[in-house]
Amino acid sequence: MALIVHKYGGTSVGSPERIKNVAKRVAKARAEGHDIVVVVSAMSGETNRLVALAHEMQEHPDPRELDVVLSTGEQVTIGLLAMALKDICVDAKSYTGWQVALKTDTSHTKARIESIDDEKMRADLAEGKVVIVAGFQGISSEGDISTLGRGGSDTSAVALAAALKADECQIYTDVDGVYTTDPRVVPEARRMDTVTFEEMIELASLGSKVLQIRSVEFAGKYKVRLRVLSSLQDGGNGTLITFEEDDNMERAAVTGIAFDKNQARINVRGVPDKPGVAYQILGAVADANIEVDMIIQNVGSEGTTDFSFTVPRGEYKQTIEILTKLQDSIGAAAIDGDDTVCKVSAVGLGMRSHVGVAAKIFRTLAEEGINIQMISTSEIKVSVLIDEKYMELATRVLHKAFDLG
Repeated sequence: MALIVHKYGGTSVGSPERIKNVAKRVAKARAEGHDIVVVVSAMSGETNRLVALAHEMQEHPDPRELDVVLSTGEQVTIGLLAMALKDICVDAKSYTGWQVALKTDTSHTKARIESIDDEKMRADLAEGKVVIVAGFQGISSEGDISTLGRGGSDTSAVALAAALKADECQIYTDVDGVYTTDPRVVPEARRMDTVTFEEMIELASLGSKVLQIRSVEFAGKYKVRLRVLSSLQDGGNGTLITFEEDDNMERAAVTGIAFDKNQARINVRGVPDKPGVAYQILGAVADANIEVDMIIQNVGSEGTTDFSFTVPRGEYKQTIEILTKLQDSIGAAAIDGDDTVCKVSAVGLGMRSHVGVAAKIFRTLAEEGINIQMISTSEIKVSVLIDEKYMELATRVLHKAFDLG
């Protein structure tokens, strides 16, 4: 039969009863003759609890020690799931990330996977065992416990599927697939049977919470067949992330609407308009391992320019502090920003063959009195930065404007 990797998120393993339900689902797949590797997250809310504990010890927790603390959440889950499977007579064995071993670089709390040793897992699978691996974690090149960042369990699952050359990687969540937008914001949102990797990468990077962007990138790079399913209900085929474009793609300019509250805008005003200024600003931010997203540079008067960009909201204060220290050296007149903004995006392969998509977005928002602060585009997406209070309204009206219900 097939080798399948299952991944279960925090909600799916959020209580002993739900862990037992996961065990039953895994046992059923094993009884069908499949070899099963299971990747799990920490129980729902556990990672937040551990982060809070760390902050009680240090205002800015040491990254290495924070990884030691955070990795314990998944360790609890793998042990409990192994017990639940053994209780229903399914042989199982649990592994932490370092036991596998999933090797990473040394960027604590944001580590990148470098290699995976699949020898132990293959030996266990050959003996008929279900292999259970802690998601979100690995071991660095220096031998320290490392974590992959929030949502890293998805990345762990896809990376393991790639290493094992699995037939399919199934991501089980609290929703039954990928929707045209968040159904909690737009009840008319529709589940898609398939979505292309290109579209899913854009949706994930733009705020869709169903899959983490790095997991989709891994799947695309290593051609891992990826499917999103619900762990809270039986049946259904979920959404398949596919490499093939659907015959109907050309008839739909937009596939989905994504939104992201985790945004903050930084403004560096009145800097000299000369070569190297952008590097001076963004180089310092990059050195602090802070990701920059949307960027706008406006040429001003008298040889100066204004430079604006967005960063994750949680790193807003740190970015302001970094640039304030550089203000005199870069010759900036002022540094300010806003952490009450959000990004709303329209995504679709159909944009390649449809004109006027951006104009339709701008007109739709203008009709609702929503001001656009920044714009970013690619071949298959248009993103706008707006005031956070308009996020749900913008999502609803764009979803309706492109007939996605």
